[in-house]
Amino acid sequence: MSERQQLRGGMVGVGMIFDETYRPFFETAAREGLYDRRFGLVDVRLAAIGSRTGTRAEAYRSSAPEEMQDFVSVVGPSAVDEMLSNEDLDFACVATPDDRHFEISKKVLQAGKHLLIEKPSVLKLDQLDELIKLSREKNVLAKVVYHKLLDPDHKKLRTLVADNVLQHVNNGYCTLLEPKLISGSQFSEWITGRNPGTYVAVHYIKLIDYTFGGRLKTVQATGQRGLVRAADSDTWDSVQMRLIYEYEDGREAAFDLHTSWVTPDNFPGYVEQEVQFRFDNGVWNGHSRKRGVELTVEGRTPLEMKQSINNHYNGSFLEPWGERSQRGYGIEVIERFVREVACVELGGPESERIERLKAMQSLPYNDVDADRQVVCAVQALEAILYSAANGQPDGVARVNDERGGLVLYLPGKAEPEVLYEPRL
Repeated sequence: MSERQQLRGGMVGVGMIFDETYRPFFETAAREGLYDRRFGLVDVRLAAIGSRTGTRAEAYRSSAPEEMQDFVSVVGPSAVDEMLSNEDLDFACVATPDDRHFEISKKVLQAGKHLLIEKPSVLKLDQLDELIKLSREKNVLAKVVYHKLLDPDHKKLRTLVADNVLQHVNNGYCTLLEPKLISGSQFSEWITGRNPGTYVAVHYIKLIDYTFGGRLKTVQATGQRGLVRAADSDTWDSVQMRLIYEYEDGREAAFDLHTSWVTPDNFPGYVEQEVQFRFDNGVWNGHSRKRGVELTVEGRTPLEMKQSINNHYNGSFLEPWGERSQRGYGIEVIERFVREVACVELGGPESERIERLKAMQSLPYNDVDADRQVVCAVQALEAILYSAANGQPDGVARVNDERGGLVLYLPGKAEPEVLYEPRL
């Protein structure tokens, strides 16, 4: 890695999430730098973008601030390989469709670069095992973006649980409903064969897993089809999951997660998202759309602008001191990763680098090694929905039973399918 006080980042994928979170992070970092007493002032640059066509990368270049326009755009089927081989990068961010994460992430780690992956990290546990192994062999970070853990409301929830104010979760309900714009336009080129559960339920799977701990025991799922694609296709409009967790005292908790990407585009908010958790001694109700602000602009809401707006995710502001800014937990989670990279590479003498690396790898909110139960739930969901689309609905996946680490049971089928043999 470079000894200079600069970190060079690469970007794979330049879609919606790039514009919402990565772009504002890189622009702010290019303008202001990144400071921490552990490593001083660091210049952070977006050095390269890898994509299939380069169209969005060049569109961004034409509108980007002057200090952001000198990135290298690498295009085509070998874009990732060329970017990693030819550019002097310290880290790379992967923000492609979820079924493409694994191969790209593997290449990043094999090249010895620090890695940040959008959720879900990967779709199968054996893929996760390989990324963990590579990150340890190459002595680099491999982290996952779970920005909802940084939502102030969710941080407060975890604080109350950690402080034993809210005691022993019993059950929970989470919903995240995306607009038709997602399935019909923004993601239409890759959405065939996919489902909204894998795309967004992972936010809440991680929130549950990280906040309450416990051992994932059972995964069930069902869903609806017929709007995005044909009713007999393998593309899902809506998905409902149930997760059962078991805790050290032998008690269990059930969590229901509802997701879709077919909400009408004239819905008053961009997404509908809420959580409810019941505890032995209390209830937590959180609504991430209805946060107390309602906006109406004649001729603009609710299509061009939304009536209920989330100013905490990536809000754009005119600050009291006159500057324009864009900030929020969706941007902060990327900054946190780059700070971790800077701490490893620039936070002290080279002789202590491995010690710093291990400290950053030990953070369970974003390290791939802490992603096992989330990926387990995702793999179970994918297998259950695949079976349902092929005429075998109502599957149940069990974790760490006598047959294997993740086992799918289907009604009427004598032998279960072992999806992952090692115990989690």
